[in-house]
Amino acid sequence: MKNLQGRVALVTGAGSGIGRSDALVLAERGATVLVNDFDPRAADETAAQIGEAGGCAVPCVADVGDAAAIAAAIDAAQRQAGAIDILVNNAGISGRQQAFDAIADADLARMFQVHVMGAWYCTRAVLPGMKDRGRGKIINTSSILGMAGRRRSAHYAGAKAALIGLTKAWAKEFAEWNIQVNAVAPGRVRTPILGAFADSEEYQRDLLANVPLRRRAEPEEVAWLVAFLASDESDYITGQIISPNGGEVV
Repeated sequence: MKNLQGRVALVTGAGSGIGRSDALVLAERGATVLVNDFDPRAADETAAQIGEAGGCAVPCVADVGDAAAIAAAIDAAQRQAGAIDILVNNAGISGRQQAFDAIADADLARMFQVHVMGAWYCTRAVLPGMKDRGRGKIINTSSILGMAGRRRSAHYAGAKAALIGLTKAWAKEFAEWNIQVNAVAPGRVRTPILGAFADSEEYQRDLLANVPLRRRAEPEEVAWLVAFLASDESDYITGQIISPNGGEVV
């Protein structure tokens, strides 16, 4: 299925995890993918995997939280690959679980700088072109923590909740130019971010007690949803928060 043939997609944080799966699936569906990551090696690895699978990818290396750097990287990538039709604001950091009064101001600021301001800067960079062409897709990666919260994660949950607010506001504001804005809010996904803790008895007990489907999602299961939201098949869907979470939050 090549329903994204001829489209150009920018995926931020595409060097690993969900972002890498998003990039691979969008390329598989025919899009040229601009692979963003702050780590050049990670971006190159994802781009190489896309090339090996017969797709087209261009590395786009910058920290999304650095306004000048990400704007310059996006401009350079668009000059090489073409105007961006699809933006996936996926870049994020996890942060340690900490009580509210133990979270340092610097950690809180960095959390919002990457998740919220990163999405803001990237959207600001691609929006003029989308307006000129009268179409576009913006997909933000939030989290079930942005929907339901969690103790000892106020900084992360707050940043992810802010993305939900941006999604709804942008959907209403950008609809005039036929730009659809949605968010995915994954639950537990099998990515390296949890490390060995995901294999611990404590984590497994918690998963079985709280996730009706009794497993974590594979990254591709999130990426398939992203690919749908990036396609013409979702043209009447905007401002929605779709949560692949195995029934943990309903």
